[in-house]
Amino acid sequence: MAQTNGRTNRRDIYLKLRQMVLTLELAPGAALSENELAASMGVSRTPVRESLILLAQEGLVQVFPKIGSFVSRVDPGQVADAQFLREAVELASLDDLPAELDPAAVGALRDNLDRQRRADLGLEEFFALDEAFHQGLMRLSGHGNVWTTVAAAKSHLDRARRLGLHENVSPAVFVTQHREIFDAIADGNLPLARTAMRTHLRAVFDDIERIRAHSPELFATDASSVPVRRNIVVWE
Repeated sequence: MAQTNGRTNRRDIYLKLRQMVLTLELAPGAALSENELAASMGVSRTPVRESLILLAQEGLVQVFPKIGSFVSRVDPGQVADAQFLREAVELASLDDLPAELDPAAVGALRDNLDRQRRADLGLEEFFALDEAFHQGLMRLSGHGNVWTTVAAAKSHLDRARRLGLHENVSPAVFVTQHREIFDAIADGNLPLARTAMRTHLRAVFDDIERIRAHSPELFATDASSVPVRRNIVVWE
């Protein structure tokens, strides 16, 4: 873990824990032990506790007095809100595409699509390329910087998307959808691009319903539900 003047960089710990939650290394609903996390990261409990407080403020961790801290289960309501925001922004960005697309930005998107098709591509590598692809599309219309705002609002959405990727095993279907969106844009067919984009972004809802059918414990169903410590932690 990074050190600053002999002291642990607290932001590094926060970012590491946040990434562990977003990538499902810390699964939805999992109990969190400050002692165990601190030991695994080679730091004291204080920066871990501070990081968990920040993650709780983001809705990624829930803290229950006298029970403990837990990774928040994926909230379908927050997923829907984030997806609504993302769809509105990305479709509006398509409306602002110029008549002449920037060749460098187009070339970067083509390279991104080529890399998405690598046979040995890991799911996290694909996720990073997916993010870069969508930001690249927004950059075509001059709105690339807006992606930072979108990304900050979609932590529950990103976890749902990752659950879908793990369920599908192969990201091939999403790669095909990306190609359809890009080709429609390159051909100047805005209506087709909008339809393809909308279909692509809403696929997460099908993933949630399919996964919730066999793993309901990953999803929040009642904001007032509280885990109970018995021999093992259970949610009621």
